[in-house]
Amino acid sequence: MPAETNTVIHTDGGMLTGRNAIVYGGGGMIGGAVARAFAREGARVHLVGRTAATLEAAAERIRAAGGAAETAVFDALDARAVDEHADAVAAAFGSLDVSFNVIAHGDVQGTPLAEMSLEDFERPVVTAVRTTFLTARAAARHMTRQRSGVILLFGGYGPPTPRLGGLQVAFGALESLRGALACELGPDGVRVVTLRTGGIPETLPEGFEGRETITGAIEGRTMLGRAATLEDVGNAAAFAASDLARTITGSAINISCGAIPD
Repeated sequence: MPAETNTVIHTDGGMLTGRNAIVYGGGGMIGGAVARAFAREGARVHLVGRTAATLEAAAERIRAAGGAAETAVFDALDARAVDEHADAVAAAFGSLDVSFNVIAHGDVQGTPLAEMSLEDFERPVVTAVRTTFLTARAAARHMTRQRSGVILLFGGYGPPTPRLGGLQVAFGALESLRGALACELGPDGVRVVTLRTGGIPETLPEGFEGRETITGAIEGRTMLGRAATLEDVGNAAAFAASDLARTITGSAINISCGAIPD
């Protein structure tokens, strides 16, 4: 089972006290871990996804620990839904301070590129770029007016790795998008940062075929002999979204344990 994240809520002195954070894919393992870390540091989190049950389960876990969590069910590839939700959060709660997108990209791995269908190859590329653009745009419209905010991306772009299909191509496109967003939004006080990971073994379900082999491969590529945990991801995200990271934008925070050297 995944390690439990420290869920002591810092309602007065947390790094994100008084801020509103939207987590797209908030019902998933990574989204949930990041949402818990945001809530622990005092943020009100707004969990978005396509499945009400998983969102509510994630929200209840946060509320049970004393945090504040809202949920909304819609597809983060739907431009109108993304815009309307961001507008509603800002109107109802006074600000939109953090946007983090970690929805599934639908990538197919294990098949050589020369044998992959165009549909399987392009799906993660189109999905990643579309949803990140839509959610970043929705957040930026509010953040630029308030002259503050953080847009967080999630990826693992590094040295070429075989049989990842369109996944690394998608991450490369997100790196380019991050740079464009950062240079345009920076003058208005908005930061754009990627959390760069070499893989999170905890996200592999128990009983998943090849789980031990994949975990060994991820850990074997690192310099530390271990991979980042879900708690590590949450802690890094909370730091990146806070004023402690106020000088970081247009860059990545590398949590790959040395698997992707800078």
